[in-house]
Amino acid sequence: MKKHFKVEGMTCNGCRSTVEQALNTLPGVNAKVQLKPGRAIIEAPKDIPLAAFREVLAKEGDYTIDELDEEEAEAHHQHQHHHHHEETPTVIPITKQDHEVYESDKYYCPMFCEGDKLYDTEGRCPVCKMHLKKLPAGQSIALVKQGMNQTNANPKPKITGSGYYCPMQCEGDKTYDKPGDCPVCGMSLVPVETGAETVDTSYLDLRKKFIVALCFTLPLFILSMGGMIEGGWIQRTVPQAVSNWVQLGLTLPVVFYAAWIFFIRAWNSFRSGRLNMFSLIGLGAGAAFIFSVAGLLFPGVFPEQFKDHHGGVHLYFEAVAVILTLVLLGQVMEARAHHQTSSAIKALLQLAPTEATALLNGQEVKIELKDIKAGNILKVKPGDRIPVDGVIIEGSSGIDESMITGEPIPVEKTVNDKVSSGTINGNKSFLMKAEKVGDETLLAQIIAMVNMASRSRAPIQKLADTVARYFVPAVITIAVLSLVVWAVFGGKEGYLFGMANALAVLIVACPCALGLATPMSVMVGVGKGAQNGVLIKNAEALETMNKVDVLIVDKTGTLTEGKPSMEELVPVGEWDRNTGLRYAAAVNQNSEHPLATAVNQFAQKEGLFIPSVGLFESVTGKGVTGIVEAKQIALGNDKLMQQVKTSINDVVKNEVAQLQAKGKTVSYLAVNGQLAAYVIISDAIKAGSRDAVHSLMQQGVEVIMLTGDNELTAKAVAQELGLPHFKAQCLPEDKLNEIKRLQGEGRIVAMAGDGINDAPALAQANVGIAMGTGTDVAIESAAITLLKGDLNGILKAKTLSHKVMRNIKQNLFFAFIYNTLGVPVAAGLLYPFFGLLMSPMLAAVAMSFSSVSVIANSLRLRSARL
Repeated sequence: MKKHFKVEGMTCNGCRSTVEQALNTLPGVNAKVQLKPGRAIIEAPKDIPLAAFREVLAKEGDYTIDELDEEEAEAHHQHQHHHHHEETPTVIPITKQDHEVYESDKYYCPMFCEGDKLYDTEGRCPVCKMHLKKLPAGQSIALVKQGMNQTNANPKPKITGSGYYCPMQCEGDKTYDKPGDCPVCGMSLVPVETGAETVDTSYLDLRKKFIVALCFTLPLFILSMGGMIEGGWIQRTVPQAVSNWVQLGLTLPVVFYAAWIFFIRAWNSFRSGRLNMFSLIGLGAGAAFIFSVAGLLFPGVFPEQFKDHHGGVHLYFEAVAVILTLVLLGQVMEARAHHQTSSAIKALLQLAPTEATALLNGQEVKIELKDIKAGNILKVKPGDRIPVDGVIIEGSSGIDESMITGEPIPVEKTVNDKVSSGTINGNKSFLMKAEKVGDETLLAQIIAMVNMASRSRAPIQKLADTVARYFVPAVITIAVLSLVVWAVFGGKEGYLFGMANALAVLIVACPCALGLATPMSVMVGVGKGAQNGVLIKNAEALETMNKVDVLIVDKTGTLTEGKPSMEELVPVGEWDRNTGLRYAAAVNQNSEHPLATAVNQFAQKEGLFIPSVGLFESVTGKGVTGIVEAKQIALGNDKLMQQVKTSINDVVKNEVAQLQAKGKTVSYLAVNGQLAAYVIISDAIKAGSRDAVHSLMQQGVEVIMLTGDNELTAKAVAQELGLPHFKAQCLPEDKLNEIKRLQGEGRIVAMAGDGINDAPALAQANVGIAMGTGTDVAIESAAITLLKGDLNGILKAKTLSHKVMRNIKQNLFFAFIYNTLGVPVAAGLLYPFFGLLMSPMLAAVAMSFSSVSVIANSLRLRSARL
């Protein structure tokens, strides 16, 4: 049995996955479900009644299933076959032999951190801390993965409305009323609204806690250091016994409110056995706090070695508060970097006006931005900001696009040119048709990309995590050894020194800077790229770009402008160039052919007066004819010249043949049957393409052009750019296979393209780079988008990648150098030789220096030259 069915009631990929899994629970059934349109292809060893499918779906929700008739089924089959290479993911049939199928309750990590490992109890993944998901009854982990792969191949449901949603969209387009963590994966919920009015609650919450901590820590620090202040007036005013209780009171809000999140994280790390930087923070600060509280409440139980000359136990309340406040400062600065990077992009959204002028029934009407629909005709007046993405249908103007491209010089736009939301109109009015509104505009897409990038992790982060995993237990071991050795060999004061040194080791070794090293550099780097027209979707692409040694480029729209443009009109004999150009533009003014548009735009730039044309006729496959200023004008190929009985001499034929060998298109202009000129048209190479290609080659990157165009044109473009490697007449699968071949040789491949036909190759490449001037499909398939759409952006991306990776490695050095040097000193290793010891307070200061160094070093990327 193999049948096609229509499924209704699915609204998101979560529904699609639910339906597919439900159908696959039936014995022997292999079901593949498609969301849009709702279709299912079901295979089974024997015929299964429709009622059985309806019964299993009824248990899952309000889903209906009906068999398609033969005509609909055939249409669906053809649709699937047509889009196989571009849209449909490869589905590998899963059998029971692939993986054991569990009937009992088992759980798996949605990120598959430990491969196909299953867990017996509900909880969080020990690696990534995401909530474990229950394995559906009768399903294998392999089948779950297959379903996820198909889900990931489809776009996630669009989130609308207000509130908060999970960035992983674990529960489809479900939104939540309040901020917090996703109940499924544990990630922080993000606001649906991406406008300027959105409040970054995580940053503001951390900042509020830091201010509270600072307000209590400063007086606590002054009070504890009272004996060191000149004159000792604080110590004389506040007795030591009173001071100790005041210090406890000032410490409580810091520990149990401002920094309580650190102890929760530390507890989770010890409970799961995955030690990290918060393990040390919680252990060091917690031990010092408990010791100090015990010393204050029960001083009598402590040996004399732990007491000062006043008879009181040495307390570390100020050290605890200072440590936690400094760590909190590092967390606030990291959150602020996220906040600023997102805010810098969100600021672009503020550039879009709140209202626009629409033409309704011939009248100008003011409408709200949210009420603009695709297809509306809008009037943009001088100085106005363009409200949405669209195309000019009447008029022309210079548009300031600096907020998107960074270029200060206005770009001249005319009929059929695209305009973007937020850019500023020059000194002329024009009419435009709205094409992309709301979340579909370029600005909204930029915000979505940056938010996605800010939540991604670079592979180098795994190095930091691995180091922390071994570093933390090593430090704990050293702290315990320090305590034991001092207690045994330290003499009368050994216990006191042992406790102080153990605490100092735990504090100075705190690798809080390690947690900042990668995300700080990535966040600043993503923000820097966005300012320079390079949008980076994820941190992995930012890292991989530095390793790229092969760049595959498409020709049309990537190396070239992607549209025909007129190079020159060459007069023949005694004919005048401007006269010929006027005639060529005149006879073309009623034609909608791209070549005609190129000729007319060229004439307009020359500022020539274009006369009207009469008896216009478009001759299919040949050219155009008409009457201009009482003369019979013909413009077209050699077949049209034969039709109008115009001869072409050998000199002109040779010149034209040489131009055609370079991939250029040539049209002849005849006036009253006499050859007057010929027009040279080509797909112009983008300014800067040649320099960018040569710069990349000098950096050791092999540049290969793969194009669907003919051999002659491809060869001409390759020669002009100095490209030694190119392939012509490539189909989408040819580009895909070439990338796979190179990857099979161990090469790191980047692919730059702009069209729908480039989408599969962009997805396959190690780094996909889309031209911002290209199609949405290409942009969605790529990891990096170049807003300006030229190859100089690839140079910027590679330079940025190199600088970010170098910056991360510097950060890792700073994160460890203070700790590595400080641990032996804190343990008292230098005391027998030099009498040097490190108090817990000095340890806290040394630990903070590493965090400050990492943050300051990361922020240097803001001034990097790309």
